[in-house]
Amino acid sequence: MSDGRAWQGNVKARLYERVRERGYDSLTAFAEARPTASLVELAEELGPDDIVGVQVFSGLLAEAERRKQVTRLVRSVLVRMLFQSLPEGWPSVMDDANRFNVAKALGAWFGYTPETHEARAEQAMAALRATPPPPGWRPLGPDDELLLSLMPDEEA
Repeated sequence: MSDGRAWQGNVKARLYERVRERGYDSLTAFAEARPTASLVELAEELGPDDIVGVQVFSGLLAEAERRKQVTRLVRSVLVRMLFQSLPEGWPSVMDDANRFNVAKALGAWFGYTPETHEARAEQAMAALRATPPPPGWRPLGPDDELLLSLMPDEEA
């Protein structure tokens, strides 16, 4: 956890300097090389003392908006949240503990969903609840077939 240094200086410059040091030309390329890592894990890899997950997300969102790939980013964040909250994949039995873990993953995901995509995210969550994925389902990236069916790329 950051002691406040993450908010000092030029955050954007620091973020991109760290990405370039690791051989990537964009934050998106860095993150896509680690499709199941949480935003916090990405931040810790770039700078455990002076970069935080929300800064990584902010940079990813800015790049996605420029590239008109926000839907792909939204799916990517869902993958990260599912991986973090459901380490064994989609539960086979929806008891209270599993229902909580699913709600935690989906709620965290929705918290990162840009306003422009909230309606689509709500539809995707409703679809996952109405017709759950097969037990053990764990998307490994934003191009997962089920995720693409729930939130296809439709950027303007």
